[in-house]
Amino acid sequence: MLTAIFPKESPMQSLYQTLTVENGAPIKAWVKGVPFDPAAEQQLRNTAQLPFIYKWVAVMPDVHVGKGATVGSVVPTLGAIIPAAVGVDIGCGMMAVQTSLTAEQLPDNLFGVRTLMEKAVPHGRTHNGGKNDRGSWQNVPHSVDQAWQGLEQKYKHLVHKYPAIGQANSRNHLGTLGTGNHFIEMCLDEENRVWFMLHSGSRGVGNRIGTLFIELARKDMGRLLGTLPDRDLAYLKEGTTYFDDYVEAVTWAQDFARTNRQLMMRNLVEILQKESNLPAFQLTDVAVNCHHNYASREQHFGQDVWITRKGAVRAGKGELGIIPGSMGARSFIVRGLGNPHSFETCSHGAGRVCSRTEAKKRWRVEDHIKATEGVECRKDESVIDETPMAYKSIGDVINAQKDLIEVVHVLKQVVCVKG
Repeated sequence: MLTAIFPKESPMQSLYQTLTVENGAPIKAWVKGVPFDPAAEQQLRNTAQLPFIYKWVAVMPDVHVGKGATVGSVVPTLGAIIPAAVGVDIGCGMMAVQTSLTAEQLPDNLFGVRTLMEKAVPHGRTHNGGKNDRGSWQNVPHSVDQAWQGLEQKYKHLVHKYPAIGQANSRNHLGTLGTGNHFIEMCLDEENRVWFMLHSGSRGVGNRIGTLFIELARKDMGRLLGTLPDRDLAYLKEGTTYFDDYVEAVTWAQDFARTNRQLMMRNLVEILQKESNLPAFQLTDVAVNCHHNYASREQHFGQDVWITRKGAVRAGKGELGIIPGSMGARSFIVRGLGNPHSFETCSHGAGRVCSRTEAKKRWRVEDHIKATEGVECRKDESVIDETPMAYKSIGDVINAQKDLIEVVHVLKQVVCVKG
């Protein structure tokens, strides 16, 4: 049985602060002890002014500026959905599995393990993400083709209605990692048991769906678009064709993303079992696979509402989730406390404190090497934008939401593969 490492705090001891918004819904923000960028706060205030917000907007401690809608936000709505409040990496999320391996069974030098992990899953991006992209399958494996068959019929239906969706990578991106903050890791928990963990979403096709419907929402609003505090907050009204098609497309992209993570994990485990010098190992029955960019129909306070989580994880009572830290920090397997004030949600990670461009200007390779000491990973200029200093303290982020989750496992990465 999983047991909590940190004491469980009563949901009655709420840690949020409430921000009032003139002519808008309030904002409940779990930001105690963590940076809260004024630009992100303004984005949230813009969202809270929309007329269909249900009760309040909830803000997680990893909050930071996003396109239109803020990353680390939970937006409950009645009768409408804001596509930008889901974002363009639809279904992006985390997967983690516990293995029978222990730290004592790992080799002293983990470079060979990292090489095999990189071999197992296409990652990165070249050729502008086209067919020759190194982050795509050049020859799609049989296991990926089989998984694609379960997605293909609905995909063709979407492409028939919106041909632009068909111009993105789809089948040859299934089972691939991507770029940016997407990663695959080998980690050790508090009892030195080995875990594999990864972060990715719906890849090129999800991006195309998200971008398309953000534009369609703007188009659908017509002259009303000028009344919004931010045109990226364009919304789709329930009962319209675009609304129904968006829900269909988002649901499909979320299925693609979940399948994508499952395939990557399967391929990763299989290649390490067959080709590494690791002892024979199996997976335990402890596994988590959760979205953190998605839309769902849920009931809160006795009302059926649409919930969009952008950089946020569902944390219903007893539900397991994953809150990863940066490359050199800890990550957490958590159990939700079902706090109604956050619409049963917790953060999805540490959250950035600066842009990628700023990170590349502020830190050098030497800084990154020091920050990732003890982790087998790339230590060059190409990953400076993902250096741990570009993120908030994961410990502070966890402490700011102890009324939302309890920690059941603390993971420390020993190998990290970045996209």
